[in-house]
Amino acid sequence: MKARVKEIKGGKTDGEGALATIAVAILVSALVTEYIGIHAIFGAFLLGAVIPHDSRVAREATHRLQDVVRIMFLPVFFAFTGMRTEFGLLTTAGDLLFCGLIVLVATVGKFGGTVIAARVTGVGLRDSAALGILMNPRGLVELIVLNIGLDLGVISPRLFTLLVIMALVTTFATTPVFDLILKKRPWRVEETARAAVLQPP
Repeated sequence: MKARVKEIKGGKTDGEGALATIAVAILVSALVTEYIGIHAIFGAFLLGAVIPHDSRVAREATHRLQDVVRIMFLPVFFAFTGMRTEFGLLTTAGDLLFCGLIVLVATVGKFGGTVIAARVTGVGLRDSAALGILMNPRGLVELIVLNIGLDLGVISPRLFTLLVIMALVTTFATTPVFDLILKKRPWRVEETARAAVLQPP
């Protein structure tokens, strides 16, 4: 019993130590990139990309932080982005046409490139289109970059609004378009048939 308690305490201490190490490493990476003239977010992002996602450290950090991030930080960030999005700047038909053009170019860029690459490697047309749709959405990372660009004055509030709309449209359109392309979900049918064949009588 004492050994079990010691093991639990030791695991808790190890987890807290790993989490503290990750937090310090994130701050140091952010400070380094900020010091060399690159935004601090890229330092934290690169550190996260370097850490293997299936490692014990990554699993421990994800387990301890995911609830806090999802419940508190993500809603605050999205609310902050929404408050900076000035839909009132889009008042003319030309603005709406330009917004549609941005959505079209963004979609063709990612969707078309993915479909072409998949077709070249021998993937079927329907599955290639599905991959293109899954690659098309823009989410949290793009909103972070847009906020940085707005803070630095690289993009104007009007362009920021247009790009946020593009990110929202391409993200929300992913699921219905994906379901429309793969209504029968052929790979699931094949897996079910294969499982039925391999299942012992």
